[in-house]
Amino acid sequence: MSHGSGKDEALLSDRTTFFASPIARQASEDEDLVHFLVVTEGLEPGHIVELGERALTVGRTPPADIVLADFEVSRAHCRVDLYRGELIVTDLNSTNGTYVDGSKVNGSAAMKPGSTLQVGRHVLRHARRSRRELDHSRELDRSLERASQYVQSLLPQPIASGVVRTDWMLLPSVRLGGDAFGYQWLDADAFAMYLLDVSGHGAESAMLAVSVLNVIRKTALPRTDFREPEQVLAELNNMFPMESHGSMFFTMWYGVYQPSTRTLRYASAGHHPAYLVASDRLTSMPLVTPSLGIGMMDATPYEAQSTTVPLNATLYIFSDGVFEVLLPNGTRWTLDDFLPLLSAPRQAGVTEPRRLYEHVHRMARRGPLDDDFSLLTLDFG
Repeated sequence: MSHGSGKDEALLSDRTTFFASPIARQASEDEDLVHFLVVTEGLEPGHIVELGERALTVGRTPPADIVLADFEVSRAHCRVDLYRGELIVTDLNSTNGTYVDGSKVNGSAAMKPGSTLQVGRHVLRHARRSRRELDHSRELDRSLERASQYVQSLLPQPIASGVVRTDWMLLPSVRLGGDAFGYQWLDADAFAMYLLDVSGHGAESAMLAVSVLNVIRKTALPRTDFREPEQVLAELNNMFPMESHGSMFFTMWYGVYQPSTRTLRYASAGHHPAYLVASDRLTSMPLVTPSLGIGMMDATPYEAQSTTVPLNATLYIFSDGVFEVLLPNGTRWTLDDFLPLLSAPRQAGVTEPRRLYEHVHRMARRGPLDDDFSLLTLDFG
């Protein structure tokens, strides 16, 4: 009897030890858990905001603690407050409302880990992780931000005066996109302009776009006269076969303008047309040459064409993310839906890329656009 009781006590002791260990570990982990909001849709996807004892306001401009540059966000839109381990969201009489998991907040509402907060066109997800996991996420976020800044640093500054004036907008659909563009004087009478769109999204697409961009910026293609668009595309096709670059290819539009004759020579590789719009906004000329994207097939032939540029005309070069947008009713825009915007009147005090982006953004469903928005305009005096 005494022996059996001892055995039972030993078993009970073993069981107690077995169950106590994870409970102790869980208590330790709970003390180290951090609440935060991570942007899943918006201009800065992946951006992390740590939550603490102090309540934070969300708004379009400072002095809001969490600034979301979104015209659908009020200056003081809502407040998030971590109270006794629970995240509380309070709407601050915003114009367009605050939503938690799709339901409009009337007053205040609680957000569980995994819940989403929608403010304008931005969506933020409530998460809870250990301090170590959060620090790791932040380091990845900083790395992506540095990579994004590097891509931006390769893009040329807008040109405000001269025989060719330029402006542009690039908004990746994720932190790193596959679009890139540029322009530069090749000599005193040859101004090159180009835009490329790499298949896919993310770091791999961005790396390929940067590689191509650097080659063109440095005019580093062998046996190539950069004043001849068809030669540029053909040599890029030789240099970047898709089987050597993660099965990725890219489309491209490349042109060279000669001010002395007002001649624009251009070629495209699997890319939709660029459009030359007259100063009276009444005519719009598509500029395209048919061919496959770069990297898809060896020895692809490319051809160039020429056109005369009217006085004060504007050239629009853009990626398909500008017009392939999903509407709130579930249908998708096409190029034909977008084209009337090019001939619409300019807006005083607003650049052409900004005017077009804001119109597309208003038409599209809530959230970020599905693809990178890249649009380059060139005004010819």
